[in-house]
Amino acid sequence: MVGEWTYLPDIAEAMDIQITRVHRLVDDGALLEVRRPEDRVRVVPAEFMDGDRPVDSLKGTVAVLRDAAYTDAQAIRWLFTEDETLPGRPIDALRRGQKTEVRRRAQALGW
Repeated sequence: MVGEWTYLPDIAEAMDIQITRVHRLVDDGALLEVRRPEDRVRVVPAEFMDGDRPVDSLKGTVAVLRDAAYTDAQAIRWLFTEDETLPGRPIDALRRGQKTEVRRRAQALGW
C-alpha cells in the first residue's frame, strides 16, 4: 500500500539534523512512523518527505486524525487508501496542496 519506506537516520541525514530531532518530529505529528514487524525497525513512508523536509500540510492532518482516535498505523493506512471523492489518495492530495479537502474528510472520521 505505502510502497517506499524511509529510515529515521536517513531522514536525519537528509534534513541535516540529529536523530533525536526526527523523533521529535514524529512525536509532534510532522511525520508518522511504524515499526516493521520483521525486525521492529522504525520507518516512515517516503512520500511524507518533500525533498529534505516533511510535507508541510501533513502535521495538521495528523493532528485531525489523532483527534479522531486513529493510531499512527491507522492514519498511514487512511492517507494511502484511494478516495474517489478527492480523487486519489489523501497523501497525494496533500502533496498537491489540497489540505482543506483532506482535512474535511479526516474530520468526518471523528463523528
